[in-house]
Amino acid sequence: MNLLFANDRPGEFPQSFYAASRDPAPDRPALAGAIRADVAVVGAGYTGLSAALHLARAGRRVVVLEAHRAGFGASGRNGGQIGSGQRLEMPDLEHMAGKPAARRMWDMAEEAKALTYALAAEAGVPTHRGIAHCALHEREVTHAHHMAEHLATQYGYDAITPLDRDGLAALIPSPLYVGGDIDRGAGHVHPLNLALGIARLAEAAGAQIFERSAVTKIRHAHHAGETSRVITAAGEVSCDHVILAANGYLDHLEPKIAARVMPINNYIVATEPLGPRLREVLTENIAAHDTKFVVNYWRAHEDRLLFGGGETVSYRFPRDIAALVRKPLEQVYPQLKGVKITHAWGGTLAITVNRMPCFRRPHLNCLSASGFSGHGVALATHAGKLMAEAVTATGDGFDVMATLPAHIFPGGSHLRFPLLALGMGWYSLRDRLGF
Repeated sequence: MNLLFANDRPGEFPQSFYAASRDPAPDRPALAGAIRADVAVVGAGYTGLSAALHLARAGRRVVVLEAHRAGFGASGRNGGQIGSGQRLEMPDLEHMAGKPAARRMWDMAEEAKALTYALAAEAGVPTHRGIAHCALHEREVTHAHHMAEHLATQYGYDAITPLDRDGLAALIPSPLYVGGDIDRGAGHVHPLNLALGIARLAEAAGAQIFERSAVTKIRHAHHAGETSRVITAAGEVSCDHVILAANGYLDHLEPKIAARVMPINNYIVATEPLGPRLREVLTENIAAHDTKFVVNYWRAHEDRLLFGGGETVSYRFPRDIAALVRKPLEQVYPQLKGVKITHAWGGTLAITVNRMPCFRRPHLNCLSASGFSGHGVALATHAGKLMAEAVTATGDGFDVMATLPAHIFPGGSHLRFPLLALGMGWYSLRDRLGF
């Protein structure tokens, strides 16, 4: 089964609150016939759109091919959190890559945040600062405070304030948590509007975006001087470089990457407008996430609460997403028991074995970046810029990220789903038992 078409209507945004509140976006044509480009980009999410923008601004002819609509995938459905750092905590990354490389990756993550804030501002998309990290156990509070100290002393990052139970409760009025921290350098954004904003900037720079243009096959160049061909049902693009930016939707196009990147589904709901009750759940306009393995995450949009929780590794979304997410929502906020849910939707993201993104060159003149593991708003946007710099030979950030190991999932592309389901079931049980 092709995940691109397993849960959504072809060529349409999902029935999400983000789609209902999005900025206007044109209906772009499908690719028809054969065209020539310097670079063909597969996928119009943050990674692909950012790559297209930076390549177009560098004077390259760029064509973006999107199976549905720009921002259709995880880029238009996620929690909207612009997080600090890489997905792994820095001590773990130091152990994996060494301290000099870890320092470079921290700096690139800070560049990713700055880039995301800058592009949002240029596109007229508001951003808001502050993400709270909410711990369920005292040992997690101690760990969070140690990590904040490590970032301050080793990386000069002093935007994180440790919080005890009362300090966190002053921001997040929930009985579930015993402390945590607040990162004032991190932030949140309407994720679909961010994607649509980057698309507008890319087109203004000269990139062409074709929607409803699912790529069915790629014929890669094998020798220097040859062109690659990216083929859709109604046309094809001949190009010098191919950028794969389809994240969790790569199975049918690139098995070398798909074996290292696992698509999983995650779910979000939007409540009815809460009015003054919003201050019962968030006293400031910040985002939040907690320390559960199957993480809960939330933010406000105007006076609604947008709450994410629950994951599955099946191809199909559950029938009643609202019921799935209501349970953790009411655990975090019992004061919202019975609140009306107006929108409920799912999305497919992608994880890796070590939770660090997978940067690879699977073929001659072909670049791929995927597997952002729930930390992709800033990192995926930056990945597009790094790929553009790799194509134009103006930066080495892509190759720095490509030095990280990208392990094949146990069982490869055939058995990874059932094996991951077993693992996630165990960690979900631990969450329920409070371990």
